[in-house]
Amino acid sequence: MSIEEKIKDLEERTARALQGGGLARIERQHEAGKLTARERIDLLLDPGTFVETDRFKTHRCTDFGMEKQKIPGDGVVTGYGKIDGRHVFVFAQDFTVFGGSLSGAFAEKICKIMDLAARTGAPVIGLNDGAGARIQEGVVSLGGYGDVFVRNVHASGVIPQISAIMGPCAGGAVYSPAMTDFIIMVKNTSYMFITGPDVIKTVTHEEVTPEELGGAATHAAKSGVCHFAVNSEEECIRVIRNLLSFIPQNNLEDPPFVPTDDPPDRMEARLRTLVPDNPNKPYDIRELIGLVADDGHFFEVHASWARNIVVGFARFGGHSVGIVANQPAVQAGCLDIDSSRKAARFVRFCDAFNIPLVTFVDVPGFLPGTAQEYGGIISHGSKLLYAFCEATVPKITVITRKAYGGAYVVMNSKHSRADVNLAYPTAEIAVMGPEGAVNIVFRKELEGAPEPDARREELVSEYRATFANPYKAAELGYIDEVIKPEETRPRIIQALEMLRTKRDELPPKKHGNIAL
Repeated sequence: MSIEEKIKDLEERTARALQGGGLARIERQHEAGKLTARERIDLLLDPGTFVETDRFKTHRCTDFGMEKQKIPGDGVVTGYGKIDGRHVFVFAQDFTVFGGSLSGAFAEKICKIMDLAARTGAPVIGLNDGAGARIQEGVVSLGGYGDVFVRNVHASGVIPQISAIMGPCAGGAVYSPAMTDFIIMVKNTSYMFITGPDVIKTVTHEEVTPEELGGAATHAAKSGVCHFAVNSEEECIRVIRNLLSFIPQNNLEDPPFVPTDDPPDRMEARLRTLVPDNPNKPYDIRELIGLVADDGHFFEVHASWARNIVVGFARFGGHSVGIVANQPAVQAGCLDIDSSRKAARFVRFCDAFNIPLVTFVDVPGFLPGTAQEYGGIISHGSKLLYAFCEATVPKITVITRKAYGGAYVVMNSKHSRADVNLAYPTAEIAVMGPEGAVNIVFRKELEGAPEPDARREELVSEYRATFANPYKAAELGYIDEVIKPEETRPRIIQALEMLRTKRDELPPKKHGNIAL
């Protein structure tokens, strides 16, 4: 063959590979409200930057007549490109080819780019839309999943891993996304579950739809498996790109700097009246975050799950930070099982990738009740304490109002190795609230008082004046400074600038044993 003939052969093979499962299946994909694997990649990456790998790879299965069914690429498109000028690696499962099911060759393609990503220090993004293990390959496909899982674990904390669920994701296929850093699901077209509705009906006689069992809304609000639930695939891609703008390429780099015209010394008068004078009245901590962050931009994570705590990314003076904040508007901001897990995972991500932590505290304690105790609040609550104690990134805390009991210690206190601890004059730092403390400390006196209610109110006022303030903690050095609320933004930026050269190490060890 001449060179011209060989080039023509290459072009024909390429055209066939680019068609995936063929035009009819592509049309069915579109009719289902879904983009194809290649269309998703084109949306995700900067134009003209995608470089495909293993375009012509096919499976090696000879059972069930599979040797007669070979499609170039074998159901997954892999390669690398750029997002905002920074390299990323990507794989996109192609539902038009064998339903996006995983074969040994399919897994090898994913493993190759995961290895490249780890060696070059760049994020991995998985666009999932597949039917799980390819049944015709039996244990080969199961082994392929195992190979991917090992790489998920080894890459954890080294490079960011992001999973977009854009179609079915069931059985063993869900474990790889579960081990990545962030999961985005598309409402109405994606789902995740270990066992499907038919199996559940057979075994437990429960009747449930795929959407109810493992849809985006379910995992975003009930299980916490999903970090972002979005309305369309286009929105999913925007979330991925926005998320990457806050995080570094790998664990040896700092997050990207984004210049801002928002003055670092900007005072915010609204903060003086945001926290109510009545200590039992709620307010939305997200308003406070928006008032102090660069350009009012707060990128919330896990917004629909464990809403009594708020986590997400913001910038101060152009530099990324991770925000952890109690939410007084939900359950008075109490810590419970889900909020502890949610915040602990976020803190550990930020610490792994050199993202400073800013914590806003307004917490009356841990949520009481048998459900919490039986559910293991002792173990789960300790996860957040462990995460803050373990973190070596710059850590800044602002106590806006309540900081009671063990929850005070857990929420990035000076005792949890926070670097800078600030408090508003409205802060109340004590073992417990005035009412509870008076009932315990003065129990006998109140039992013998002629007017116990009046005496209780008097004692509560005295306790609040003496203990429910930031000054006892400040006298002991547990609070570095009591600040005016309007000073919050410049104080945080000053602290972050001071801490930019912070160096801290943990004792040498293989790894800790967090209470999982």
